[in-house]
Amino acid sequence: MAARFNVWFLLPILLLVTLLGAATAFAWQQWPSVPGDDSVDAGFARDMAVHHEQAVEMALIAYDRTANEAIKYLATDIVQSQSTQRGMMLGWLAVWDLPTTGPEPAMAWMGHPTTGPMPGMASREEIDRLQQLSPQEADVAFLQLMIRHHQGGVSMAGAAVERAEGAEVRQLARAIAQAQASEVEQMQMLLDDLILASMDSAS
Repeated sequence: MAARFNVWFLLPILLLVTLLGAATAFAWQQWPSVPGDDSVDAGFARDMAVHHEQAVEMALIAYDRTANEAIKYLATDIVQSQSTQRGMMLGWLAVWDLPTTGPEPAMAWMGHPTTGPMPGMASREEIDRLQQLSPQEADVAFLQLMIRHHQGGVSMAGAAVERAEGAEVRQLARAIAQAQASEVEQMQMLLDDLILASMDSAS
């Protein structure tokens, strides 16, 4: 069963992304150089935008299905923060006059080109299953998938912090790495609590 997304929940996010994209375009016009098509900066922006897109998709499913207020809060935060960051990265690519897909495979900018999923990404089957589980089972599955997803995102962001040329790119990558590492710890504690509660109710 497909998730029933709340349009009113998304409207403020879409507005923020639009405004942020415009601000990003203006700011980048002041920068001295534009990254090349095969640069670390462009590769990171492309790949992390895709990575964030899946995180938002999973968070929207979790928000729609859960009865757990902590999960709802987490999902809302992920949708808002990662939609905003994704808007920034797509805005950069537009200002750089670069396409959203590059000439090289994903992760080539990290030295690990792949035609498969990027680090932490869920499979289509895992996302489809997330929509079919009971709300309680979906809470656990969502946290497991998102912990793995964030761990992959942290490794990608860390590589951009070390390798990107643009200060703004490094700044965003550092913010992503720090925020997602913190969220992994929070999600692991929440997951442990859910599993413990499930074991108690079964005994």
